[in-house]
Amino acid sequence: MGKLEEFEISFTDNQVVYNPGDSITGTVKITNSEAIQCKAIKVNCHGYCGVSTKLNDTSWAAEEQYFNSTISVADKGTLKKGPHTFPFKFLLPATAPTSYEGPYGKIIFEIRAFVDTPRFSKDYKAEKPFFILKPLDLNNVPDIQDISSSSVTKDFTYMLVKNGTIVLKATSDLRGYTPGQIIKLETEIENKSGKSTSTLVASLIQKVTYKTKRPIHDLRTIAEVEGSGVKANKEAKWKEQIIVPPLPQSPLQGCELINIDYYIQVSLKSPDVLLTLPIFIGNVSVDTTRRTSSRPVPPVPRSTPPTVPKTAPPRPAPRPRPRSCYASPSAPPAEPEHLPLEVGTPQAEELPTKSHSQQQQGPGAQAAASPHAFSYAPGLSFSSQMRQNASAAPMFSVSTGATIPFYTESNVAPVQTACPLILPPNYGPSAYPYEPPPSYDETCNNT
Repeated sequence: MGKLEEFEISFTDNQVVYNPGDSITGTVKITNSEAIQCKAIKVNCHGYCGVSTKLNDTSWAAEEQYFNSTISVADKGTLKKGPHTFPFKFLLPATAPTSYEGPYGKIIFEIRAFVDTPRFSKDYKAEKPFFILKPLDLNNVPDIQDISSSSVTKDFTYMLVKNGTIVLKATSDLRGYTPGQIIKLETEIENKSGKSTSTLVASLIQKVTYKTKRPIHDLRTIAEVEGSGVKANKEAKWKEQIIVPPLPQSPLQGCELINIDYYIQVSLKSPDVLLTLPIFIGNVSVDTTRRTSSRPVPPVPRSTPPTVPKTAPPRPAPRPRPRSCYASPSAPPAEPEHLPLEVGTPQAEELPTKSHSQQQQGPGAQAAASPHAFSYAPGLSFSSQMRQNASAAPMFSVSTGATIPFYTESNVAPVQTACPLILPPNYGPSAYPYEPPPSYDETCNNT
């Protein structure tokens, strides 16, 4: 570094995460081995968003700036030999968006310090990033407390001349979730054909749109659950759960170049049937008590005096029939072919879950539960707890393209995410057999 032995930027209390409207304070520390002639020492605070059409490229095709402020902490003169400390303070705007980093764009905030020297002399520069988290309260999203449901009916042809129909319906318990919460998904499928379907797949999809002249859509499968198929002329129900990992909020409030959407996709490969359930990811969980308290209370019917039924004379007990030594077997009733079943009938089957594919950290990794870990931690609120004893190196959720800390006010177990896909414990009814028992005819033939 030449004449400078030390040129560092530090934040007060080592804080690196701020909310919009906060004040960011710190110091610039310079230690020089000999005197330096300088025109000025300046500190700059700026935030911007840049998107590109190429993967991991910083030649931005489009940019937008959120703030850019510069102050002078030392005027023209001679910087004497030895250590020097220069304090700074900036006020962050209330409209600043949440930090984000993806393969085609970033939302960056940083502090930069400059030592301007006379002409033909070397200038010195230092920079340090910080992060902004703009909490998204899901209770402010319209109709967030309602269940999300969708259905689709698909006619298809098989074996060249035969026709069939698939009715697929999916429902989730809420429209918005926070990291660590569980999405409760219920699916009903009716197979009105003589052909069995392929496996049923439910996925949590992240869609990030980078707005350039030709918008780029980046799709990622965050979690995936696979269930069994439905046999011919059968109807089945499938209940599953998906854990929401640490994810960026949707949408990114205050950013016009990057948009994030999430939805649950339920699909069959054969026949090709697909439906989606849009959802929101935020930082403050949905208050479900509002939904229950807002429902009208049904009127209580007036109580009527109970009527005493007339008693009839007791009948004599029937005489028991004599038992025979041999019991004649009876054939089972014939099963109707190609008859559609009704939803909710006792004949509807419960589909087992075949596999889970949930993004988690590698073996031995512990979930972060302290405010200085800068990953998802339960029970944290938007107070000074998050701003004390913070680390300078946040843990990023690289697999989902996010470089911000995630936390929520809901009391749920923390779940972290990483790039590789692994198989977590099976949440399905694994204790039950995947195949039905043999029929009466099959048992007789085998005998």
